[in-house]
Amino acid sequence: MSMLNRKLYRDVIRLWAQVLAVALVMACGVTTIIIAVGSYRSLEETRRVFYDRYRFANLFVEANRAPLHLRDRVLAINGIGSAELRIVEYVLLDMEGMAEPATGVAVSLPEHGQPAVNRLYIRSGRLPEPGRPQEVAVLESFAKAHRLTEGSRFSAIMNGRKQELTVTGIVLSPEYIYTIGPGDMVPDPRRFGVFYMSRDALEGIFDMDDAFNNAALTTLRGANLEDVRAKLDDLLDRYGGRGAFPRKDQISHTFIENELDQLRAMAAIIPPIFLFVSAFLFNMILTRLIALEREQIGLLKALGYRETEVAWHYLKLTIVIALIGVTIGFAAGNWTGRGLTQLYARFFSFPFLIFRESPDLYLISGGVCIVAAFAGAIRAIWSVITLPAAVAMQPPAPLRFRSLFSRRPRGVPLVSQLTIMAFRQIVRTPFRAFLTSLGSSFSVALLVVSMFSSDSVEYMVNEIFFRMERQDASLFFDHDRSVAALDAVRHLPGVMRAEPFRALAVKLRNGSREKDLTIFGIGEDADLGRIMDANMQPISPPAHGLLLIGRVADMLGARVGDLVEVELVEKDHRRIMVPVTGIAQSLVGTDAYMRIDALDRLIGDGRRITGVRVSLDMAQKEALYAELKETPAIAFAMLIGLSRDRFRATVEQNISTMQVVYTTLAVIVAFGLVYNSARIQLSERARELASLRVLGFTPAEVSGVLLTELAVVVLAAQPLGWLLGYLFSKLVVEGISSDLFRIPFVINSSTFAIASLVVLGASLVSALIVRRRIDALDLVGVLKARE
Repeated sequence: MSMLNRKLYRDVIRLWAQVLAVALVMACGVTTIIIAVGSYRSLEETRRVFYDRYRFANLFVEANRAPLHLRDRVLAINGIGSAELRIVEYVLLDMEGMAEPATGVAVSLPEHGQPAVNRLYIRSGRLPEPGRPQEVAVLESFAKAHRLTEGSRFSAIMNGRKQELTVTGIVLSPEYIYTIGPGDMVPDPRRFGVFYMSRDALEGIFDMDDAFNNAALTTLRGANLEDVRAKLDDLLDRYGGRGAFPRKDQISHTFIENELDQLRAMAAIIPPIFLFVSAFLFNMILTRLIALEREQIGLLKALGYRETEVAWHYLKLTIVIALIGVTIGFAAGNWTGRGLTQLYARFFSFPFLIFRESPDLYLISGGVCIVAAFAGAIRAIWSVITLPAAVAMQPPAPLRFRSLFSRRPRGVPLVSQLTIMAFRQIVRTPFRAFLTSLGSSFSVALLVVSMFSSDSVEYMVNEIFFRMERQDASLFFDHDRSVAALDAVRHLPGVMRAEPFRALAVKLRNGSREKDLTIFGIGEDADLGRIMDANMQPISPPAHGLLLIGRVADMLGARVGDLVEVELVEKDHRRIMVPVTGIAQSLVGTDAYMRIDALDRLIGDGRRITGVRVSLDMAQKEALYAELKETPAIAFAMLIGLSRDRFRATVEQNISTMQVVYTTLAVIVAFGLVYNSARIQLSERARELASLRVLGFTPAEVSGVLLTELAVVVLAAQPLGWLLGYLFSKLVVEGISSDLFRIPFVINSSTFAIASLVVLGASLVSALIVRRRIDALDLVGVLKARE
């Protein structure tokens, strides 16, 4: 081993605590890159493979009742590759051991073999066979929630008739990777399931002989999707076609895409924070280490070592620290990535979901972090090259003296001399103090980013479930019914209040822009389902015209007073010009609202209702659930209280997991930054502090000089950390908002306070560790060192 390598070994051993602190910060950067990019790749690649192998459709269309003989005309449309014409119906499920009714989706299968589009992955068992109308294949998430296996039985109310169904197989589908029921915001496989039956069975139950009401299609590469949609709509218009929509609007795909967007946002925001702090720490350590070893550097050069050899020695120290951090980051990133993948497996129904350990991911993450280390070290190393040997052998020129509080009146002890010494160091090196404070502020920002989601979710729950959707349940009929159905609902057990609504699928156009959505008609005095204005205050639907959600208005470029074209795609495709009379606010969905009587006049078929929102006496809820299971007219029931509890529990579990991760990372950053800063300052000022001890100052007073400086720097970082956390959080919200929902941007003052307390606590621990070293200073040894 050469002499410089022996010196390198001794330096690493001597600085082991600082080396480890910097390596841990760098490991956090590697870990976040591996988590974000690795999880993104795993999820995206698994989705892509599942989509390709099982022929997931990229175009969907619904109709009222279209004849099967249209198949040839559908396939003749230029650009369509394959098509599956299906029967898809919502049904009510009666599951053993479950008081409340569940919602199911019944999907038809072809008479023989797999569907041409949206093929099924058979986890176990087999698909239903023609001529056996009671056989079903059940989606795996629902089967697990109810412990269904081959041979299990359950009941479904289908088109007014109760059917006993037998499970023949457990399946997965690319169409239902994210299975979310109507009205829910997170998956609840206990209350929502998908099952598949033979076509002849569903034809008989729903009176759909040689007909279909849903089509899933694939298009050829290079096909003009808009042209295909237009031709398909023209073909199905007379059969109640509701407008074809692309894969990007399919609900399961949309939720997965949102999750990928979140991972992209995390990869863009979090790792750069650690890379900056790592680069700063490398620069701080090497700059001060080189300053302390000036004479050794001069001696090495005087003995014949070239500048490049000495510079390479310090570059190797950078490499060693970086490699330690990268190694720890590889292990932590792999472990955390696997854990996150298991978390995804709870929500996404893939045949497999494995954290992808691609070599290039580790090369990229390691390479990026090593480059960041070099970027931080290069300025310090360059100073080695440019430092002449004769100059290096001499002590560095003292900093320019600046007198603090020189005009202070005598006898007025504003601050002690020791405190002035602490402040003097900050004034002499303001840029270094600023960078240390900036690094600490990133710790605060990380915690704010990780914790603000709790504030936003709590606000979201309160607004959606207590101020907007105030009903206990929403009952949807199998088709639009007369207002007499409202009286029937009011006589159900436990119903204390009932408000009707009507829903109509339409296509809105404003110039060249268009949007498929649902218009909800509600009563003027509706209180269970309320509309909110831009300030989230309840408003009544206007007597005339259309009330648009803000996101819809932005998509269409529509403003109050504009006339928009409403195409009644669910009826006869009439096109009617309707004025926009207001802009509403909503955190979920892209809907529009009208007064229910105005919507009746628009449609022109008399007074009809789609469903009823009800307020319940919860003491009678089980009697109501039992009655609903026996009511043929109810297609499905949205139980708002259960949806709210499921949403809150699911989100809190995910948030708590991420908060533990980010809190750990922020503590590491704060500890590493403050500890390194304190240790290096101790090295630089050891002689000064030892002199104070010899002059009679107590260990606590001497420690106060160093710790006061650190306290000022860390305290100054808090407001900056709050600001950065606020900006980063806003970027995250903007990055994950979609057409389906908008995360409200809410940060409570307690979040800033908790973030600061955590960082201050980590800083205090690191400062106390350094304090012990100050108490243990070898006074004689330090003072004998040559000036």
